[in-house]
Amino acid sequence: MVAAVGLRRRVSWRTSLPRPRHLMKKRNLSRWIADCPKKPRAEPPPSDDLLSAVPDDVLVSVLCLVSSAAASPADLAAVILTCKRLRALFSSPPVLARASPGSLAVRAAKWSPSAHLFLKACADAGNLHACYALGMIRFYCLPGARRGGAAMMARAAIGAHAAALYSLAVIQFNGSGGSKADKNLRAGVALCARAAFLGHVDALRELGHCLQDGYGVRRHAAEGRRFLARANSAELLAPGGCAGEVHPANRFLLDWFAGGAPGGARLCAHAGCGRPETRQHEFRRCSVCGAAVYCSRACQALDWKLRHRRHCAPLDQLGGPAA
Repeated sequence: MVAAVGLRRRVSWRTSLPRPRHLMKKRNLSRWIADCPKKPRAEPPPSDDLLSAVPDDVLVSVLCLVSSAAASPADLAAVILTCKRLRALFSSPPVLARASPGSLAVRAAKWSPSAHLFLKACADAGNLHACYALGMIRFYCLPGARRGGAAMMARAAIGAHAAALYSLAVIQFNGSGGSKADKNLRAGVALCARAAFLGHVDALRELGHCLQDGYGVRRHAAEGRRFLARANSAELLAPGGCAGEVHPANRFLLDWFAGGAPGGARLCAHAGCGRPETRQHEFRRCSVCGAAVYCSRACQALDWKLRHRRHCAPLDQLGGPAA
């Protein structure tokens, strides 16, 4: 009995001891913090980059419009250098597939591996203008890439690119890239007819001369004159008249071979063509002076109207053999 009372007193004595002061302070502090009214969390300041709030699909749509309306490669470079996000979205296939011919007009003086990769990326995205431009550059300018250039132009021709169809017709007429036995006049006329149906002026003129002369097709003089009249009408309605605007691919050839073609190859005498010979005596010469050579009848007829008729003279008046 006494032992139990002593134990009870001992327990009550221990439980009645005051708590340590540092524990009471800690408990009171935590209760005070819990009872304090919480301040609302401050919102982060608005960002200066407004593009961060625009979804990617909207930016891609805007870049497609910019790419299709660009007048030069500098316009595309200005967009790419704006920020990293636009640079990443610009490389998407929908944007590259809609690049305009002016935005793909790479100058020969600025040709580089990066320009080659850019045109190839656009061609892989399905851009027909890039397929044609890169095909012309590979076929006529880059050594060892002639077969790849013809394949690029064929891709553009399958997509109904009129300039690519006409260029393949010129290759078939001349047997470019091969021997004289590789000429295929019927294939050239077929390609030229397809390009003429799409409204290509040089193809209309070439097809008219082929029908008049019976070159690769049954002769039909009246039909040939009709195609030539259509070509003349289209020239008058063109922005530049008979001279017209030089295609960026032909401009590249003119700048690339400004110092002459390698191996002594001759260039087409038409100022807006720029095609070089791929073998000796590939192009036809002027029947009067023999000094000017042309890749096609269309180039010869147009150059006669623009320039050559003022300088052409028979061989005996030139005082030397044909060049």
